[in-house]
Amino acid sequence: MTRQPGRTIRSSAMLAALGVVSLAGGAAGAEEITVFAAASLANAMTEIEAGFEAETGHDLTVSLAGSSALARQIQQGAPADIFISANPGWMDALQAEGLIEPGSRLDLLSNRLVLIAHGPDAARMESGADADLAARIGSQRLSMALVDAVPAGIYGKAALETLGLWDAVSGQVVQTDNVRAALALVASGEAGFGITYATDAVAEGKVSVIWQFPEDSHPPIVYPVADLAGRDLPAETDFMAYLRGQQARAAFEAQGFTVLVE
Repeated sequence: MTRQPGRTIRSSAMLAALGVVSLAGGAAGAEEITVFAAASLANAMTEIEAGFEAETGHDLTVSLAGSSALARQIQQGAPADIFISANPGWMDALQAEGLIEPGSRLDLLSNRLVLIAHGPDAARMESGADADLAARIGSQRLSMALVDAVPAGIYGKAALETLGLWDAVSGQVVQTDNVRAALALVASGEAGFGITYATDAVAEGKVSVIWQFPEDSHPPIVYPVADLAGRDLPAETDFMAYLRGQQARAAFEAQGFTVLVE
């Protein structure tokens, strides 16, 4: 069952209380595992969850939130089995604390950072967009994920700083817990503009991509995945293998991700 961003994500205490158990009456050898995944992966993970369960008979629970929130839950003992982060920094923190299985980490995906506007037919910004961006936003709100904690927000702030625009627009920035919440503000019209990943914009018909940030304006957007330390279940190995397979690749690419693993 996929936990959608914006809905309640299981707290560490609740997860610990519930535990992770195999479903009674499941197929022989079937196991249950929990995957913590960045909110920007919501659509792809829905498809991957269904495909993995159908192929293997295992039961997969996916919890979606900002990478920072998920990493902190893992640090506090939440019984997750796999973590897919939207940037290397939070995976680095878990690795430094010995919370991932040695040798299991790999760079899975990459993405692009874009400026979105409310409405499906908003005019694009073409030439000189870096100079025109502040003028285009004007006095409207700019929705971003948390700029000091959530990867999409960190990348977005870095890009605006590189372009010399952060000071001009920071007063209009509305920060949200994750990138899908930032997307939702623009889709609803509560914010006129937002900074999200290109893949988020694909998932929402009520927004338009009006500009793509230069790739050299922010650190490379990389999604690492790792098997978390603790339990050692065949289902974890099966899921890591599934992520490298053709079905998962197709699900990620359909949402606009670039798959980095062969």
